[in-house]
Amino acid sequence: MGKRIGPRQWVALKLFKKLRQIRRDEHILNTLFWECTLRCNLQCRHCGSDCRVDSALKDMPAKDFFRVLDNEITPNVNPNKVLVILSGGEVLVRKDLEEIGINLYRRGYPWGMVTNGLGLSRQRLDSLIRSGLHSITVSLDGFEEHHYHIRQNKDSFQRAVEAIRMISADKELVSDVVTCVTPALLPRLEEFKEFLYSLGVRQWRLFTIFPVGRAATDPTLQLNDEEFTYVMQFIEQCRKEGRVKASYGCEGFLAGYEMRVRTNPFECYAGVGVASIRVNGDISGCTSVRANFTQGNIYKDNFWDVWQNRFEKFRNRDWAKKGKCADCKMWQYCEGNGMHLYDDDENLLVCHYHRLTK
Repeated sequence: MGKRIGPRQWVALKLFKKLRQIRRDEHILNTLFWECTLRCNLQCRHCGSDCRVDSALKDMPAKDFFRVLDNEITPNVNPNKVLVILSGGEVLVRKDLEEIGINLYRRGYPWGMVTNGLGLSRQRLDSLIRSGLHSITVSLDGFEEHHYHIRQNKDSFQRAVEAIRMISADKELVSDVVTCVTPALLPRLEEFKEFLYSLGVRQWRLFTIFPVGRAATDPTLQLNDEEFTYVMQFIEQCRKEGRVKASYGCEGFLAGYEMRVRTNPFECYAGVGVASIRVNGDISGCTSVRANFTQGNIYKDNFWDVWQNRFEKFRNRDWAKKGKCADCKMWQYCEGNGMHLYDDDENLLVCHYHRLTK
């Protein structure tokens, strides 16, 4: 079927469109990202944050985050239904991570983290689990040569593999692996899937790298349209096999591939069910969204007031119906792609639908 949308998909897309509007009207917060540091133990080629070993921006003090959580968020939500995800930078560089985790756990918030695995020893993982760790995502971008090309650290591959093997063996943890697919990895995707399966991986998210941050000037990271389409076909085949549940990341409308490369049709949840607090206190939709879409700052604004009364551009996308989107027949199902794919002038950088060749 490929790019063409089938009859059942049309029905599902129309229904999902109505549900999407309900979610925007209600904007119930269910995921909160806290960018707790911009420090990182790697300097990845594709990093959108342009993180450093010593970031110019200091880590946000935990007390500042918990002030907002306790006074402005908790009175308005059921903590059990809001997942707090710690992100960076590399979260494991924070020495107080376990203290943060146990304080979230005691308040009733499930919490998770995204890591490159470089600093995740058996001892550290056990310590985090005792602190209430609920979910964890580890990045692995192919075999050693592919991973090294992106991560630029000779130990990064083996340490990530060891981390994946550990977390996959713990059935109490919700875990997955994320992979940024590059042209070099493409011919070995099937082999790499089998490698992940041997490590115990059963949930696998694949992304394609979009041209922001360091990746904007590195052509070795970008797939052409035919390669991009092949990735969709590969994911669809993986899901049919059922051994590893592969899915494409939460970006981009994919027409006939919707519900075949991920469970639900595309929707950008940033500012709808997902919010973020950046390391400098900025309030936004998710940490990948550019600074020009910042909605407030915890050091000046009340978080809940911002969540309830701002985020207009996230919840009403009429402003994005311009350029190639203006006359697109898929607009009503896509509404201009993910919010993180807009540049500083609010122009769309990537259209996934038009990248599909078949």
